[in-house]
Amino acid sequence: MIASFAVWTFYELRTPLVHQPADKSVIIDRGLGTRAIIDRLYDAGIISSRVPVLLYTKLHYGKAIKAGEYRFQSPITPIEAIGKMERGEVVQYHVTIPEGYNRFDIANRLAETGKADATTFLALTADPSLISDLDPEARDLEGYLFPDTYTYTYETTPQELVKQMTERFRSVFNVGWRERANQISSIHNIVTMASIIEKEAKNPDERPVIASVFYNRLKKNMLLETDPTFIYAAILANDYDGNVNNPRHRTRRSPYNTYVTQGLPPGPIASPGRRSLEAALYPAETDFYYFVATGVDGSHHFSRSIDEHNRAVAQYRQQIRQHQQNQLTSVP
Repeated sequence: MIASFAVWTFYELRTPLVHQPADKSVIIDRGLGTRAIIDRLYDAGIISSRVPVLLYTKLHYGKAIKAGEYRFQSPITPIEAIGKMERGEVVQYHVTIPEGYNRFDIANRLAETGKADATTFLALTADPSLISDLDPEARDLEGYLFPDTYTYTYETTPQELVKQMTERFRSVFNVGWRERANQISSIHNIVTMASIIEKEAKNPDERPVIASVFYNRLKKNMLLETDPTFIYAAILANDYDGNVNNPRHRTRRSPYNTYVTQGLPPGPIASPGRRSLEAALYPAETDFYYFVATGVDGSHHFSRSIDEHNRAVAQYRQQIRQHQQNQLTSVP
């Protein structure tokens, strides 16, 4: 009888079991006992018998089963299933934050993870404590939620997701960059400048040149007059209608609107990527004070004088009109 039981146990533990569906998740909560874990595997069809698996977990002195969400390939043996949970091979998900997203965009994207709603994530990003040692002037986490792809699991909390992003910023904005930032200005100002560069630059190679334009304007006490800042001001006022040509946005009395306020805005307006941060730290040396889109590949025409700039603007507008006319005539 004992021999038969031993043979049966051996067979049960090492026989692959087909289960459906193969992508079904099994949640192992923290503090769940061994029997309860085995019950969940049995109820999910991952194992066909409880007793052999219970004996195995009691006698083989393996590692503790780690909490989390698991998916098991089909077929799979009970030993393979237990090993997977001992190694903590939990289901991993990914969320990507593009460069140039502001914290409102990020809150909406993080809400897609199902970890919390956008309002909750927005509230978490309103607290600057995660980066206050780097930037005591920070009003919130705007600019410090580094754009990247992040991995999360069933157990990841909303707070942990946000912290991942600020920790990623810290790893990118290394000691050398921090020293450079404090030499030429401050981390706060560099990240603010980088966020504007990020929103303006379409061609990656132009970032250092765009940075030079803004720095040159600051040195001359000229208004920066960059559209992304009045857009951000409108977003803060809950008044942005998506129309960049709406005159009320450009004339809004806001410290973030660089058409009416001298110098940099009070803080970043978006999350800059590595190349924009680098451009803010190491701008090109130019005598340009203006730029306008060329209408080709997102590149810009850079000008030294207002007359040259006005000619470039007129040319750009002519290109836009021509493009619109071509579209109209091409409609059957």
